[in-house]
Amino acid sequence: MELFYIPFLIITAIGSLWLFYFKPSRKKETDITYIDALNAMLLADKRKAIALLSNIVKKDSEHINAYLQLGNLLREDDPDRAIKIHQMLTVRQNLPEETRIEILKSLSLDYDRVGDLVKAKIEAEKVLNIDKSNLWASSFLLMIAEKTEDWDYAEKKAKQLQKLKGFNGNIDLSVYTLQKGVKYLKNNNTEEAENFFRKAINDSPNYGLPYKYLGDINNNNRDLVKAVENWEKYMELSPSESHTVFDSIETALFDLGRYSEVEKFYRKVLNENPSDINAGLRLANVLNEKGENKSAIALIDQFIDQKEGSISVMLMKLKLSLSTQTPAELSFYLDEILTKVKDEQY
Repeated sequence: MELFYIPFLIITAIGSLWLFYFKPSRKKETDITYIDALNAMLLADKRKAIALLSNIVKKDSEHINAYLQLGNLLREDDPDRAIKIHQMLTVRQNLPEETRIEILKSLSLDYDRVGDLVKAKIEAEKVLNIDKSNLWASSFLLMIAEKTEDWDYAEKKAKQLQKLKGFNGNIDLSVYTLQKGVKYLKNNNTEEAENFFRKAINDSPNYGLPYKYLGDINNNNRDLVKAVENWEKYMELSPSESHTVFDSIETALFDLGRYSEVEKFYRKVLNENPSDINAGLRLANVLNEKGENKSAIALIDQFIDQKEGSISVMLMKLKLSLSTQTPAELSFYLDEILTKVKDEQY
């Protein structure tokens, strides 16, 4: 740095300090109040922060940050007022790029709060017009696309998001491929839907949900053998959701005349996941219908002994015990169920 420049910097710094500390000014007062408002926000004292910020903007209409934060605080309880405040800020001239981005971001969130997703999307896209690599805007637009079920746009935004520096999330694009298929399926375009489901499987072989939908298509076409195969594959890949296809598989096996396979099916499920209550309840019903009531009760008792006993398990035991227990014994067991219901409510 050249020597003649150093004295100039010193004089400028001293002058700035004098103006701030010694010259009475409204700006100094509002800046102190703004700091107090920020402290109130940090302490979650929302009412105080709103009061302080409201006082600032009455005295200093140029305090952009005060307006911005006031709108953000009002968003939850008075979103329409928040929108008006942030809209007013968008017409301000000569604002720094970072500030304009924050205003547009806030306005996007305001519109999202009132459910106007079209306007929320428009404002967030304006952020990307200013900063194409803005991580928040891309994430927000992806969320909006998912809410509005615009799966083509969601896939586009997801791909852009994956390329942004600083993004550490994990996005499975096959989810959007599947949703495109679901949309076609709802419109009775089965052929196009099936193409998307198969593409989702090809892109993500361990993604279970496409198999469920393929099974549904097979079932509608009365290709029950293939339907069961796809549903079982879905269960294998999504064991926590396997109960959602139990009815479908059971009905298909009965329609195929493969009655004996229903029991084998549920035993197989329990062998792979002994804590699957839904499969246990189903198997208990099957055993009960076969007249093997003692085996059904013994099966249900296993879940109760393993502390897996939900209200539904206890009710199943009550149902199975109706023909073997005395009224007094049934009444005692019913009291246990009522006690458990009360405990779970608290």
